[in-house]
Amino acid sequence: QVQLIESGGGLVPTGGSLRLSCAASGRTFRSYAMGWFRQAPGKEREFVAAISGNTGRTSYADSVKGRFTISRTNAKITVYLQMNNLNPEDTAVYYCAADRTNLGHQPSADYWGQGTQVTVSS
Repeated sequence: QVQLIESGGGLVPTGGSLRLSCAASGRTFRSYAMGWFRQAPGKEREFVAAISGNTGRTSYADSVKGRFTISRTNAKITVYLQMNNLNPEDTAVYYCAADRTNLGHQPSADYWGQGTQVTVSS
């Protein structure tokens, strides 16, 4: 059974930091692209960041560039999202995603986690 399990969400004040983790299990994800999307209340799910499986190339949404960093450890097939200088506009449910080929800016992936809530207070 394929699972993506997120952790690390919570409540932080404006300017604070959080690190999200996503542990993958159930198949070999070493070559999969992995990443993060988020969905705020009343809004569509949007791309946040992604990292390729083979080259480790990263991509970010413009709204998080310079504040968020995505990384992965292939040994444990875990992907991280370090989020710094958070602001209330970052409040959303954050979803881990994995795809056999690529993660683009459209919310499409082979596998999804259940999501973890991030709330940034003003």
